[in-house]
Amino acid sequence: MIIEKIKLYEDRDDVILTAYIIEEKGELHGIAPRPAVLICPGGGYLNCSDREAEPIALKFAAMGYHAFVLRYSVYGEGAKEIYRNPDVTLPVREECLYPTQILETGQAMLIIREHAAQWEVDTDRIAVCGFSAGAHNAALYSAVWHTDLLSGHFKTKKEFFRPAAVILCYMVSDYVDFEKLMENMAISKTDKAMMKACFIALTGEENPDLQKREAISPDRLVTKYMPPAYIWATSADNVAPVQHSLRMAEALAAQKVPFELHIFEEGQHGLSAADQTSAVVKEHMNTDAARWVELADAWLKKRFALTLLSCVTEEDYLKQIGVL
Repeated sequence: MIIEKIKLYEDRDDVILTAYIIEEKGELHGIAPRPAVLICPGGGYLNCSDREAEPIALKFAAMGYHAFVLRYSVYGEGAKEIYRNPDVTLPVREECLYPTQILETGQAMLIIREHAAQWEVDTDRIAVCGFSAGAHNAALYSAVWHTDLLSGHFKTKKEFFRPAAVILCYMVSDYVDFEKLMENMAISKTDKAMMKACFIALTGEENPDLQKREAISPDRLVTKYMPPAYIWATSADNVAPVQHSLRMAEALAAQKVPFELHIFEEGQHGLSAADQTSAVVKEHMNTDAARWVELADAWLKKRFALTLLSCVTEEDYLKQIGVL
């Protein structure tokens, strides 16, 4: 495997695209470009989770996909003050406000395209995958990729930003009814402070107005241009209520966009792979929820099935690897 890190800004070390490229050599060399998955870790726009970064990239690489992890702009270290003092109000950081993360996701897509020949990436088969806030970003990107937001900023064709599929893991999809969806959740004072901090990190305001909330609610922005979606969550999630995933599914159905939805009964927020590859504590492991990986693999194969050997005969293949 080839691992490369690319900085999105020359003067910043926190926004990085890490490529996990299946090395196409020996028997694998020159057969066909592979599909890819661009991964957005979660973290409430306060940080990017390590547990939802490389462990997930390696899962997709094991399935036969090139994988890319985008560490997009987040609030950073100052957010930890919330744990020490829930009454604190974080100062605004302009560099992490919406739509910065959408633009960075678009830039990552352009970087993958730029290196497609070198990395042997099939640019028609690039999926975006996100977790929690990263899923919000992935969903929002997938909802607006065809607008002027990206093409106007980068002065290039809209189709260069098109995701072929999107994978949404315990997502946040609606900021208009965000507080309403949390009403029945038993959350602590610190949890409430973290939610306030997430608003500040993304919008610069503790209580953004309706127009701003609608602009960052992907389930209200779904059109026919949204790519096919795979969605999973747990009904026991007490951070991103399962209604977010259900609302996104309903919005996709209304636009006749293909989707697959899996709701597992048990499991806390932030399960990542839900097995020991990404677990830090016992609660991060859940045998049922861990099945999301194999289910997503089966779903992706409907769209991204590898064609590595279908283009050659057995005799041609043996000649190619030097047996004949």
